[in-house]
Amino acid sequence: MTDAKMLVFTNAVEGRDEEFNTWYDTDHLADVLAVPGIESCTRYEIQPVPGRGEPTHRYLAIYELSADPDVVLRGFGERSASGKLPLSPTLDLGSMSMQVWRAR
Repeated sequence: MTDAKMLVFTNAVEGRDEEFNTWYDTDHLADVLAVPGIESCTRYEIQPVPGRGEPTHRYLAIYELSADPDVVLRGFGERSASGKLPLSPTLDLGSMSMQVWRAR
């Protein structure tokens, strides 16, 4: 296990949250977990804080990495390019944000 995590912030296309979550939980998670070096994932749904405005993202997935992040991201890109990591039309790609974080 490394000290790195990949955080993916997402939103569903307007009005398609249920379909998005079904796709993510039943198809997409298995596809991403098949990427070498991605060990596990926990998904979260935001609980807005009253008076703090509208959140930017509704969903967060935190992936535990078991290999060097550069290797994982390269494998992620290769699987995406080969069609082994298809995306759903219910995913709002314009608002998606993905970063890798390392422990300090």
